[in-house]
Amino acid sequence: MKVLIAVTHLLGAGHLSRAVTLARAFSDAGHEVTVLSGGRAAPHLDMDGLNLVQLPPLTSDGTNFTRLLDEDGQVVDETYLAKRTEGMVKTLRALSPDVLITELFPFGRRALSAEFLALLQAAGQMRPEPLVLASIRDILAPPSKPSKADRAREILLEHYDGVLVHSDPKITRLEDSWPVAEVIQPLLHYTGYVAPPPAAPHPSGVGQDEIIVSAGGGAVGQALFECAVEAARQSPLPWRLLVGGAERNDRIAELAARAGDLEITIEPVRPDFREMLTGAAASVSMCGYNTALDLLQTGLPAVLVPFDDGGEVEQSLRACALAALPAVDVIPTVELTPEAMAAAVDSVMAEGRRSGDGLAMRGAQETVEIVEDLLGKMRK
Repeated sequence: MKVLIAVTHLLGAGHLSRAVTLARAFSDAGHEVTVLSGGRAAPHLDMDGLNLVQLPPLTSDGTNFTRLLDEDGQVVDETYLAKRTEGMVKTLRALSPDVLITELFPFGRRALSAEFLALLQAAGQMRPEPLVLASIRDILAPPSKPSKADRAREILLEHYDGVLVHSDPKITRLEDSWPVAEVIQPLLHYTGYVAPPPAAPHPSGVGQDEIIVSAGGGAVGQALFECAVEAARQSPLPWRLLVGGAERNDRIAELAARAGDLEITIEPVRPDFREMLTGAAASVSMCGYNTALDLLQTGLPAVLVPFDDGGEVEQSLRACALAALPAVDVIPTVELTPEAMAAAVDSVMAEGRRSGDGLAMRGAQETVEIVEDLLGKMRK
């Protein structure tokens, strides 16, 4: 079957990373898959062997997801957005997929509703119509008002055949962060967590016995990194900071100046991040979906500082769920100090690594099987 996954990441690269993991699973199962990406390029992600179609890219103005910027940091106009919509519909019609998956929409990306709705309407005009599915992570940003949930429900009932919820329902259900109307329940398909295969030990031993500090691939986490520099002064272990975002070089320079003669590694995000975690002593990070899964897979002792700028609560909800596990500590940003970070690192390291047994980590493969089954029933 032919699969088209439409995704636009606006801040970090987590949404694109999850879409890429799904794409690889479809490809490994012998299906033809295309990722239609509307966010900025993410060079730290491995795209080798994947069919990627890049739209004119967008990013958000920090956590203001209604103020959209182009790759030069300029506010986009209607002409720019129209080019994106045209590109999406053109790609759909050229590929004529059997399956269309929209990542996050209609539960999010409301600022991009026009282009996603154009894509959905074009799909509805195809013969035969593709199977249309939404793909969402374990925890969503709760709607700020009932009308947003109502509109998402209307779009789902009009255009969608199902919702792929990439979570283990024994741990987190969609209703934990989103109001799920009874009429939507039959559309939900829990897949387990979408994670790539467990990483092998780093071939060069990079990261061994280090404290690795990360904040995903986006331009966030500067306060976390600044705090980590000071916390590193209180630790006998080596610390390594992995900095993302388009302005990462400037951010790295600022952090290096703060560190002075402190022996610490400060560098851009790396494609071998997951391999580094296998031998690290501990992780200090935010709590995005992909980072959380990396920590679950490796069992690495972890200090979580969930991203909560602009009233964001998704990572805080996820961090609270993970805090029940051994060797996991959570520090809200309002309580973040170098002393608190250093003490938390010592505390989780003292507990040792966790076991990953029993975790539902085959979400990508389960997704493929669910989609194959749904398409088979649809085409009978």
